Amino acid sequence: MQSRDEVKINIVESYLKANNLFRDFTNPDQDPEFSEIYELDLASVKSCVSGPKRPHDKVMVSEMKEDFQTCLDNKIGFKGFNIPKDKQISKVPFVYDNKEYTLTHGDVVIAAITSCTNTSNPSVMLGAGILAKKAVEAGLSVKPYIKTSLSPGSGVVTYYLQDSGVIPYLEKLGFFIVGYGCMTCIGNSGPLDDSVAEPIEKGDLVVCGVLSGNRNFEGRIHPLTRANYLASPPLVIAYAIAGTVSIDFETQPIGQSPDGKNVFLRDIWPTRNEIQEVERQYVIPAMFKEVYAKIEKGNNRWNELDAPESKLYPWDSQSTYIKSPPFFETMEKDLPLVKNLCNARPLLFLGDSVTTDHISPAGSIARNSPAARYLSSRGLVPREFNSYGSRRGNDAIMARGTFANIRLLNKFIGKAAPRTIHIPSNDIMDVFDAAARYKEEGTPLIIIAGKDYGSGSSRDWAAKGPWMQGIKAVIAESYERIHRSNLVGMGIIPLQFLDGQGAETLGLTGREIYSIELPENIQPGQTVTVKMDNEKSFETTMRFDTDVELTYFRNGGILNYMIRHLLEA
Repeated sequence: MQSRDEVKINIVESYLKANNLFRDFTNPDQDPEFSEIYELDLASVKSCVSGPKRPHDKVMVSEMKEDFQTCLDNKIGFKGFNIPKDKQISKVPFVYDNKEYTLTHGDVVIAAITSCTNTSNPSVMLGAGILAKKAVEAGLSVKPYIKTSLSPGSGVVTYYLQDSGVIPYLEKLGFFIVGYGCMTCIGNSGPLDDSVAEPIEKGDLVVCGVLSGNRNFEGRIHPLTRANYLASPPLVIAYAIAGTVSIDFETQPIGQSPDGKNVFLRDIWPTRNEIQEVERQYVIPAMFKEVYAKIEKGNNRWNELDAPESKLYPWDSQSTYIKSPPFFETMEKDLPLVKNLCNARPLLFLGDSVTTDHISPAGSIARNSPAARYLSSRGLVPREFNSYGSRRGNDAIMARGTFANIRLLNKFIGKAAPRTIHIPSNDIMDVFDAAARYKEEGTPLIIIAGKDYGSGSSRDWAAKGPWMQGIKAVIAESYERIHRSNLVGMGIIPLQFLDGQGAETLGLTGREIYSIELPENIQPGQTVTVKMDNEKSFETTMRFDTDVELTYFRNGGILNYMIRHLLEA
């Protein structure tokens, strides 16, 4: 606590002592009694990455080549791409910057040191810098078509990377500092060059992104990188130099020196002592003081912004970035009556592990999407579309971007696409356009899903977007905890199939018309019947898990509840 205020230090110490949390590590008598003790042999720890589609699918680095090959063979799923054997050897030539290259399955096209979870750790960041230094000194390089970037989670990182002298080596490999924050981890890598995108699409190639982020769900990093691996910053650089994930670093060289000698990863990997020595010398309290002393001052462009002085925000009706949301347009002071859900149609018929990345708008705005058409109608050209993240203050954009993930697998369509079928016309449409047509027809909507609906990052727009599309209820086999709560917070009813049941076991096609009769006195965890127009029905559990959640639902959502609560104050 060298840089902490003495008063704060005393407060923290007093708090810890009062709660029996203060430890003197020189006094073994202070060791608490644990109910369970786990031991870890550090010698057993081995390098790993995760992917290609989920952050919890661990892959040992030593098994990466074999694992990727298995993924090519496997049927489409979390660990499969179903690439025919004769297509697995496809190599597509292309020209980038007047030089010829080829792309094949497993090649890296995005390598990003990004995300706050890793890039605020001096050990791994300096380890990446030292690795870059050794790689450059060995004559190694990164292919120029690979989109490389460095976006630390803290401005302090820039200081110690500069002072330790590794920045020039990182930049030599293409890892320039592009900003601070999520960047590629949230899909803001930007587009790939057309000369790179074309061979990927032409060869239907499973190319890769490697990043030090914390999420890699389908379609999140980039629409064209079907395989995405989460790795430590040093490994991001290693795979960027190798240019492929289909490599065994133990037996295969990472590259060749200018004189043709093989260079292995072990030849340039920094030792722990090397990293610690640099860290002790260059990661000092003064850096943190200097950076965080400026945190409230911003920069000149921020400070020069003309901020309105009115108490109410002066909405600009012409803005495509910020508009007044529709959350309270139909709200009245008195609580609304709880109404039954009658004659609803499923907007989507989904399987297992639909993530918030499949639901929530993220990344760049595709040129053929409903959001793009909306922006075009407002006079914008594609280079001005920007990203969903930058336009999250515009509900018209976000509603159109909900379920716009190109990897969304909707059973109505039978393949990955942000599309659905309008019933009964059987017109295949973008999800938002189908929702808009249903709304015009006065048809309420539901979603049918499998297990772990809403897994992944906790995103408010994964609940707001469906609400704006007219979703009144979700029927799923199970929910991710926070997303279920977020659905309740938007007034959407989360229903759960009974144990052992689901759309498949019940023989649902999704083309039925569904009605849900809500009890007069709703209680947490009640069983409710879902009736269909074919005179069949099934039981579900209403996943209002607490009385507080019921209060939110009766108010039409947590936002409406807060407004009424403030009016009563």
